[in-house]
Formats: sequence, C-alpha cells, structure tokens
Amino acid sequence: MLRIALYICPQTVCSSLSMAMDAFALANRLAERPLFELQRFSLNGAAVDLGFAQIQVDGDLRAAEVADLVLLPATGSAIDSTLGANAALLPWLAQRPPGQQLASLCSSAFLLAAAGLLDGRRATTHWALASQFRQRFPRVELQIEQLLCQDGNLLSSGGAHAGLDLCLYLIGQHAGEWLAQQVANALVFDAQRGRQSRYAPLLPPLASHDSQVAPLLQWMHNHHGEVIDLNRLAAQANCSSRTLLRRFKASTGLTPNDYLQRLRIGTAQRALSNPSCSLEQIAAQVGYADRATFAKLFKQLCGETPGAFRRRLRQPTDTTGQP
Repeated sequence: MLRIALYICPQTVCSSLSMAMDAFALANRLAERPLFELQRFSLNGAAVDLGFAQIQVDGDLRAAEVADLVLLPATGSAIDSTLGANAALLPWLAQRPPGQQLASLCSSAFLLAAAGLLDGRRATTHWALASQFRQRFPRVELQIEQLLCQDGNLLSSGGAHAGLDLCLYLIGQHAGEWLAQQVANALVFDAQRGRQSRYAPLLPPLASHDSQVAPLLQWMHNHHGEVIDLNRLAAQANCSSRTLLRRFKASTGLTPNDYLQRLRIGTAQRALSNPSCSLEQIAAQVGYADRATFAKLFKQLCGETPGAFRRRLRQPTDTTGQP
C-alpha cells in the first residue's frame, strides 16, 4: 500500500486537494482493495482554515515523514505570501530522504524550488507562472510545455486539471495503467492530453507593452497576412532595424519574426473553428504560401497539428443525452 501525505496550509486550493483525494480514493474503490492510504498534515498538526472550509488533518510534519509520497496541492498565485507563510516547511522538504517521492500540483512547484530541491532538475508549473518561476529559480530546468514532469523522486504538474494528470500518472506507476485508465474513465477525463502549450496563449496582451512598440504591434495585428520583413517593420516604426530589434525584444521578449509567427498561428486557431475553410485557405489567409510550412509551425507552437486541433474543436457538445 502506498502511503500518501497531503500537505494542507491556509493557501491550499481546496479544489486541488479534493481532486487529488478523490482520484486516489476512487482508485481504491475500483480496485476493490486499499492500494493508497491517504492522510493530511499541516505544519503544526492543527486543523487549517481555508476561509470557507476548515480542513481536519491527521498530524504535523512528523506524521508525514513515514509517507511514501508527499503531495503538495496547489497553493494559488500569490507566490510571495505563500512562500512567506510556509517558510518552516522548506527546510523540512529539503531534508526528505531520496526514497520518498515529492509531488507538487500547479503553483506548489514554487515550494519545492524554494527548498532547493529542483536545482538542476526538470519541473513544470502553470504556464501563467513561467516567467516568475524562471526569474526566481534560474537553475531549474523548467519544462513549461509539459502537463506533468518527473525527475527522479520529484514530480510536478501544470495547471488545475494537470493535477489530475499527475494523480493518474502516480496511480499507473504504483498500481498499473489499467487501473489509472479506469479512474480516468470514471471521472470522464481524457488521459494523455498532450502538452500544456496547447492551453497557453501564444502572445501576451497588447496593453502589456510599452508605448513605443504598442502601435507597431497593433499594425502587425491588422496586416499579419501580408508579406512582412524586418525592413518593412522598421520603416513602419520609423527607426532603424537594429533599434527595432532591441526595443521589440525588450518589450515583448520575442523577436519581430517570432511575434509575427505566433500572431499568425493564433489567428489560424480561431479560423480553424470554421469548418468551411480548408487548411490551405487558412494558411494563405494568415500569411503562409503553403500548407506544409503552416502545419510545421502550428505543431511547433501548439503541440499538435492543425488537423488535430480542428478535430478537438469539433468534438460533440450535445447536452440532450441523445447519441
């Protein structure tokens, strides 16, 4: 039996906690035997008030030391306050023995990283936290495109539902893939959902850029289907190509060409919802001379082909219960 200790603190996201507990409890029920033993723990062993619910726990940090797996549910996006409030947890995490698995859901990867456990290791977190994570922990090999990641005894996952991906992965790892698939089926959840990059926006909002570059970005949004090169962009911005490259990268974090490709592919994503447009037509509309180039860039940025993306959009949404 795998002993799992779930950490509870005032910043714990209740849905993340309940999702994890439900997944493992369901695995036990479907297997018709106790494969996973669940317990909750807090820093001092006291119940934890989450604002709208009080969560009872089974013990303090010492209670979790005998667990096979320590699981950290998501703790929200207020990273500074979370790290400050859980400062006493960090040295305890750092002292975990190599044989004990540690897993973080979503933003709780910041706790593992702050404890120094992820230095030189692969990990992931929610795509919206990628920039902040890289700034704080440059020594971590952040694989933000992944829904979940394992590096030795350390596991991490991306956004909210990626936590369920991680739980299913652990169920498969410790109790077999067949049971993991049965749990996924019971939860009406598609396992093997690809990469987190499918869900992240390709571009930041226009309003986030400085006043010198913002007009050019708006122009690019209006003319992205045309032939555009660096010289044309520099002329539009009324500056040299070298100055444009410097300003553009400082404002967006991307080169003008990278931004243009992401803009075109993002526009193509919206166009793919129209079943009357062929892939060739969409490729031409957003500025690509051939379907092959369009498809290659689409897969690089979105983690799936345009055809696969369109098929997902076409999945039945009938709510009448009729076949």
